[in-house]
Formats: sequence, structure tokens, C-alpha cells
Amino acid sequence: MLILLPPSEGKEAPRRGAPLDLDALSFPGLTGIRERVLDSLVALCDGPADRAAQTLGLGPTQVGEVVANRSLRERPAAPAIHVYSGVLFDALGYRTLSPRARRRAQDRLAISSALWGLLRPMDRIPAYRLSGGVTLPGFGTLAAAWRTAVGAAIEESHGVIVDLRSGTYTGLGPIPAAARGRTVTVRVLQESDGRRTIVSHMNKATKGRVVRSLLEGDQQIASPSDLLDALTEWGFTAEVAQGPANGSAMAIDVVVREL
Repeated sequence: MLILLPPSEGKEAPRRGAPLDLDALSFPGLTGIRERVLDSLVALCDGPADRAAQTLGLGPTQVGEVVANRSLRERPAAPAIHVYSGVLFDALGYRTLSPRARRRAQDRLAISSALWGLLRPMDRIPAYRLSGGVTLPGFGTLAAAWRTAVGAAIEESHGVIVDLRSGTYTGLGPIPAAARGRTVTVRVLQESDGRRTIVSHMNKATKGRVVRSLLEGDQQIASPSDLLDALTEWGFTAEVAQGPANGSAMAIDVVVREL
């Protein structure tokens, strides 16, 4: 199984530890692109701070993020699962998982990243600021840089693929055609007064709980339809939004009726 997660804008900067070692990261086929994206980001942030902030979509009070990006190769690094923070990762609650579930997490989880492509939970990284929609000067769009290599890494996985990424990060590594038949995408809808809408906080929190269940549960998930059955067994209200047809992935809606 491969569970694809989005990153988070919020990050906990490690206070101590060895610096980044690109060669030690998982998915070694991405190393060359990581080098190029990292070099381009650091070069941008070494220049005028206001220009870098504008390119990165940062406000006047976030210039410190630009300064921090300048020293990404030297700053302390820590496991990615501890660096990424935010609603989804809080709901996942990695630190409170059982030992077995933490072992599964390292084998099953892959975190999408504009800077690193894909990461396993224990890959050591520094805190950084780079969103998937940024176009780096002299480099081009991040989607153009990543899509082929990340797609190839996804295709090499085995078993069911559970894609929980947002649209921006799906664009950095679309599911290859050969893997769509074993892929499930999950959307979370909030139902109130008979109307269903997407609510960002509930979307992220529910996806975090789904991941936690996938890591802790004993259900055998050998096909996309098995995931639907498992979600129901775990107490989620889950419906097929789109069945796998014409080479498309199965889409499941998880409906939440209370905030």
C-alpha cells in the first residue's frame, strides 16, 4: 500500500541535529531534481528579500522565512513526520501510534513536497518554505520539474494507492495510467441541512483520522473496494463518488455531519 499525503505550510523547525543529507533521503531517483530545486530556492532567497517573498507568496511579516531558506543545507534536520505540522498531521497523531503502526507508516506513507518530491516519514529535512504553485526564477514550474519523476516513483509502488493530496500536489506527480486501476482518491464533505460542502479544516482532520485508521487497522486492503468496506467498518460514512472506469481511479467521498 502507498498512502500519498499533502505537506503542510506549517512546520516545526528542528532546534538541533545533523544537517540535510540529500543522498540519505528515500526515493533516490529524485535526488538530481531535489538538488536543482534546492539550488534555485536558495539562490532566490540569497537575493533581495522582498523579491523572494513576493515570488514565494509571502507577506511582509514573513521575511524570516526567506532568511531561513538561505541556509537550508546547514540548518538542523529532523524526521519529516515531526517537521510537518497542521491539522492533518495533528489528527494522524504519529507520536501516539502503536509501534506496529509506526513501522507501517514508514513503509506506507509518502509525503508530497514541492522541494523534495516525495518523502518517507523518517526522512530527515529542515523546515523550509516553498509551495507547490511557485515558479522559481530560471527554473520554471515545479509541476514540470517533478511530474515525470514523481509519477515514476508512484508507479513503482505495490498494492493499493490511497491518494489524499490536494490538487496542487497531485499536479506535482499525477497517478500514472498504469496505476490508476489500483488507486483511490478520497474527498471529505461536510453535510449540514442537507447540503454538502468542502470545509478545509474538517477535510484535513478527517483525512488524518483516515490515515491513522489505515495504519492501526487489521483489515486486508487488496483493492480499492476493500478500502470502502474498511472505512465503513471503522465508522466513517463513505460512498463511491466515481467507480474505476475507462482507466480512472475510484473516488470515495467521506461525509462528515458534525464539526
